[in-house]
Amino acid sequence: MVKIGLELLEKRLHKRFKNNKAGILVHPASISKNFVHAIDILLKSKKIRLTALFGPQHGIFGQTQDNMIEWEGFIDKRTGLPVYSLYGKVRKPTQEMFNNIDLMIIDLQDVGSRYYTFIWTMDLCLEACQEAKKAVIVLDRPNPIRADITEGTVLDTKFTSFVGLKPLPIRHGMTIGEIAYYLKNKYYNNLDLQIITMENYKRDMWYDETGRHWILPSPNMPTLDTAIVYPGMCLLEGTNISEGRGTTKPFEIFGAPFIEPYSFTEELNKLGLEGVYFRPLYFQPIFNKYSGILCGGAQIHITNRNKFKPFKTGVAIIKIIRNIYHNDFSWRLPPYEYELTKLPIDILAGTNKLRRYIDNCKKLEYMEEWWKSECQDFNINIRKDFLLYR
Repeated sequence: MVKIGLELLEKRLHKRFKNNKAGILVHPASISKNFVHAIDILLKSKKIRLTALFGPQHGIFGQTQDNMIEWEGFIDKRTGLPVYSLYGKVRKPTQEMFNNIDLMIIDLQDVGSRYYTFIWTMDLCLEACQEAKKAVIVLDRPNPIRADITEGTVLDTKFTSFVGLKPLPIRHGMTIGEIAYYLKNKYYNNLDLQIITMENYKRDMWYDETGRHWILPSPNMPTLDTAIVYPGMCLLEGTNISEGRGTTKPFEIFGAPFIEPYSFTEELNKLGLEGVYFRPLYFQPIFNKYSGILCGGAQIHITNRNKFKPFKTGVAIIKIIRNIYHNDFSWRLPPYEYELTKLPIDILAGTNKLRRYIDNCKKLEYMEEWWKSECQDFNINIRKDFLLYR
């Protein structure tokens, strides 16, 4: 079994942090192999005194079901500790939040996609801690969708947003500890950072090969399969197509009221995309896009996860829908994730090039060569310097 940073903290904690007052950034998946939450582990620690709790998007308990729902801080009834929201009035910790801590501990389960906002909450914490001269410990966890594969466009800094604050490919192929290492060395040179790395972890592991239980890191990430399709299917958030929020299979189910599922899936399956089959279906979301309205669409069935390319698949789906239903399809307008002017699809892709290529009917293979080249450059020139595992 893979041992995560949380389970190695007491053993590896640097002596300079002994008896420090600590805040911890956590969510529902911040648990040990025995289902003990990081909060409870630190409350019993003889080396650190826990004095504050911080939570990212969806809340410290995963209580906000839909996306882009802010939440407010409160006093935790069980522990009596203050809980600070980093997805509400502020996303970057304030000096006031740091008044009673010497050290920030971060224990978040990422899902391997650049859009997933938890890594950007971490980024803003690193920035705030450097400014406030507070140390940071990042407790590393597995990349659920393998840490040896990258795919998709690399963020152009002209399109920074809360779904991408620093350059990374969409499927970034890094652990959260490696991303912290990258951010510290590229942007926060004066930050006092310790990364508690994992034991027995290999880069080519899927999450279900780590020996660990899947715990929902956010309400619409119920399974590993959801995480596998997410690097492509989250692109649908930048369109008027339902990405399946409000169903029992978010990101695996998708569609719209104007889609006829049988002819649509026939066209998708004709593409011969590797490792995936599209099954026609109807669905009726109970919240988010088209709430209460019958939609036609498809469910993605992954037939070979090692060959499946989620980003290519997501782009292919959008291209097909735009071509067949060009009178009904549209790009979503802002606001989206605190961005008020740029189109959601552009900040998701980290570039306006993807949208322009789709609008100009560029071939899928042509586009794939473009983002493969971007990934290769990132891997060679940046990513390789920050990998902590073989």
